[in-house]
Amino acid sequence: MKHLTNDDVRDAGLADWRKLAQRLHTRYRVADATAAAALLSDAVGTASAATLADHLEATLADGRLDLRLATDEGPAGVWLTDDDVRLARSLSEVAARHGATAEPLEVTQVEMGLDTAQRGTLAPFWAVVLTGSTDGVVEDTVFDPTNRTSSIWFQETEPHETPRQRWHPDVWVPPEVADERIAASVAAGGTVVDDSQAPSFTVLADPDGNLVCVCTVLDRA
Repeated sequence: MKHLTNDDVRDAGLADWRKLAQRLHTRYRVADATAAAALLSDAVGTASAATLADHLEATLADGRLDLRLATDEGPAGVWLTDDDVRLARSLSEVAARHGATAEPLEVTQVEMGLDTAQRGTLAPFWAVVLTGSTDGVVEDTVFDPTNRTSSIWFQETEPHETPRQRWHPDVWVPPEVADERIAASVAAGGTVVDDSQAPSFTVLADPDGNLVCVCTVLDRA
């Protein structure tokens, strides 16, 4: 099945949804936990009717339902396909019938990046530590097949002597809120270290010099 590019997802015009690292994400707000549970029940029923229940992940809280969509191809990784776009449209219709308010600009995903010249030897170790097996190693990234933990991707670097910061969080946000998030982070005491790759990612540092990247899907394949 065809893997959708970021441009494909953008052209699909999914107003309620945003693509972050690998998945489509949305947040729906409703009156209370009971209403959120009712919406989740109908969302699961819709996905099941389309035989796409395994594409849907959900987190329910009081008055809030977070949904995530992707096609899990096992050893080939997690991708977006036309099935996910169709399901996203169907779930938006379900949410509208429930009177839910879509808040896609509130979604966020955090993954961990590790600078290394040895990703081939490090990936199995981190996969086993996090998930108990190496099933989630896909190219330059470790995924948890059950999505219990953050993913880890290995940023290839030249060999270097320690110490230096090698771990950094990648915070994925909707493109519309990236500048606001960066500005607020600077106002909170941070600095912009490198914005040469913006809007794909911007490197920030906290007052102690620890690095974090604010990432979007813009200017990426």
